[in-house]
Amino acid sequence: MLFHEIYGGYFNVAAEVIKEACNNTLSNKRLHEIIRAKAFDESVLEIPAALKNDWSLLTFDMKTPIKHPPTMPLTLLQKRWMKAILGDPRIKLFGVTDEGLDDVEPLYETDTFYYFDRYSDGDPYNDEGYIDRFRMIIRAIKEKRNIRICYAGRHGNQYNDIYFPWYLEYSSKDDKFRLCATIGKNSYKINLGRIVSAELLEQPDAIQTPPKNCVHTLTAEIINERNALERVMLHFSHLKKETMRLDNDRYHVTIHYDKDDETEMLIRILSFGPTMRVISPGSFITLIRERLAKQRDCGLT
Repeated sequence: MLFHEIYGGYFNVAAEVIKEACNNTLSNKRLHEIIRAKAFDESVLEIPAALKNDWSLLTFDMKTPIKHPPTMPLTLLQKRWMKAILGDPRIKLFGVTDEGLDDVEPLYETDTFYYFDRYSDGDPYNDEGYIDRFRMIIRAIKEKRNIRICYAGRHGNQYNDIYFPWYLEYSSKDDKFRLCATIGKNSYKINLGRIVSAELLEQPDAIQTPPKNCVHTLTAEIINERNALERVMLHFSHLKKETMRLDNDRYHVTIHYDKDDETEMLIRILSFGPTMRVISPGSFITLIRERLAKQRDCGLT
């Protein structure tokens, strides 16, 4: 929420809408397309009315009183935020540097925050070998090429085989990346931190079968206190979901997630407290009760 009042997501949407209105290319359909592309799906319930009524930036015939298309220059606060983000060791994996921000003081240091809900044995992001293997896997995914991987199993055994990589996924709870890959019709998830060596190979001769994920679904009711709806949408922005408005302050959200991430989902949902209540499935509700009972017995609640 750091830039919400000046250059937040809603303001970027408003700027794009005003640009199109200044060019006389804005329609009601295009307005909704911009909102869905640059904000949340649920924002179509709020932003059009705000543009026309609260902010008075758009007339009902899709015109604007603004004479010139808006620009969005970076503020010093934003530059300091970017410098702080670039201090995250995971940024090194993508080859991004802080060039151009040399004279900017970061807004905070990486050791400012203590993650009490995250395992401490995350991936070695500063290891040059890990960085090289990460980038090789990214290249293999983009170029649709096979990759030979040797990795250590949980019990110390080493495995060496040729995989077709599909995508990487990140677990914030474990602070680790996993490679989702296939050999023929069999799917595998390999922790990048366990990979000992990797070799980039050629594209496969045959069409590969996509990995089959075990997708689970849960439905929850959100009470929109303390911007709960916006926080939920941001928190689960990487997951497929559908949202339905019940009344002014209550919403139903259905979230689809990978079965392997169920524990992480449980922890993240509990972090919203009474503003988010799971309605279904019953098995997930049972997990919540068991987790809360365990915390109570340990004196954590």
